[in-house]
Amino acid sequence: MSAPPDLRLDQRRVSVARDPTAIWRVLDADPVGSCMVAARVADYGVDPRSIGGELWTRGGVDESLCYAGANLIPLRGAPADLTAFADQAVSVIRRCSSLVGRAELVLPMWQRIADVWGPARDVRENQPLMALRTMPDCPMDTEVRQVRPDELDAYLVAAVDMFIGEVGVDPRVGDGGRAYRRRVSNLIAAGRAWARFDRGEVIFKAEVGAQSPTVSQIQGVWVHPDRRGHGLGTGGTAMLAAVIIGTGRIASLYVNDFNGVARATYERVGFTQTGTFATVLLD
Repeated sequence: MSAPPDLRLDQRRVSVARDPTAIWRVLDADPVGSCMVAARVADYGVDPRSIGGELWTRGGVDESLCYAGANLIPLRGAPADLTAFADQAVSVIRRCSSLVGRAELVLPMWQRIADVWGPARDVRENQPLMALRTMPDCPMDTEVRQVRPDELDAYLVAAVDMFIGEVGVDPRVGDGGRAYRRRVSNLIAAGRAWARFDRGEVIFKAEVGAQSPTVSQIQGVWVHPDRRGHGLGTGGTAMLAAVIIGTGRIASLYVNDFNGVARATYERVGFTQTGTFATVLLD
């Protein structure tokens, strides 16, 4: 006599997904939510040796998929799949920097993992995931432009201030800021760092943190503390969003629900909520 269906489901093991066609089918079904993983797959393929992690599945990619690398990013799965992914993570990964993705996938996994990997530095359970597919509804700040490599030092001042305010830790701790400087330098070299300067000082900044073939995810939006309340955030974000849309991509971002000022800014630009992310910050 065969086992009941739910028992057979529980016996399925987590395996590494290696079929690019099937993986892209899942990524393309949720281009905004999967942007971070789709960007890596587009750049490096699906081989774990290249992508810097593994794409896990349980019972087939169309049913379940999770990226496991420096970050843990669930993309699809039923409750039993999420439980299996969580158990797999605990058994084979010492600890990720974060869990991030759609809240309905991240939070059940964190509940399973928390006793082993916790306590978290912060759990952000409600982060509106927003997208813009057409040109902005507001005027754009044409003074916002790509940052040049020789402007790295000036840009770093703003980037560090933004990071401390957003994440709650100084990115220079540990190695004197060398790794963070290298990361920001790479963003500038790739043309993904944008800013408005005033007499050599950054007064607005934003970056394209992840870029897939169809979506660019904006991160690190920041306005100089002395210049807030004057529309720089709205105009600057609108400018970057317009550039993204001009490439044929969707502009997206996610924001903490408690940041009412930022949410209002993005709504003025024309962004609308398409779902909810959650982020569990560990390191």
